[in-house]
Amino acid sequence: MRLAEFEEVVEAQKNRVYTLAYYILGKPEDAEEILQEVLLRLWKHRSKVETDRLGPWLGRVTRNACYDRLRRRTSAGRGLIRSVESEQLERAPAGDRDPEERATSAQLVARITRELGQLAEPFRSVLILREIQELKYREISEILELPLNTVRVYLHRGRKQLRERLRRVEIDEPA
Repeated sequence: MRLAEFEEVVEAQKNRVYTLAYYILGKPEDAEEILQEVLLRLWKHRSKVETDRLGPWLGRVTRNACYDRLRRRTSAGRGLIRSVESEQLERAPAGDRDPEERATSAQLVARITRELGQLAEPFRSVLILREIQELKYREISEILELPLNTVRVYLHRGRKQLRERLRRVEIDEPA
């Protein structure tokens, strides 16, 4: 892979890598660092990565780098931070909605992201890859190195768990 090809790949894949890292880690600055780390690994291994396997390779490397980061966070005693930054919510497109609708929408996004972050693996990763990154089941299967039917089962169970968590939050929150 030459420099021009590498730059094309970076432009085509950087948002997908960043988004996956952001949803796993929950912090924009951590996602940026993971993006840089993954792109460096891609450059180092550019001669070994097959073009048609690039997406799954990037997904696996991103996921593994994020898990390493989470393990370091946990071992450092800082815990896992899973909140949506208010700055991220402010940048969300407002459309024609009034401030109250925007605030309600921002709260919903924050709640979904928080509850998604509380799901156990591999349910969280499968949901992020399917619902947020809109990957096909086969791509998810390759990235997570799981059989296709297992991906389907985890997706179904993950959706169910997320729905239950969101319902529980609605019941627990005062009106």
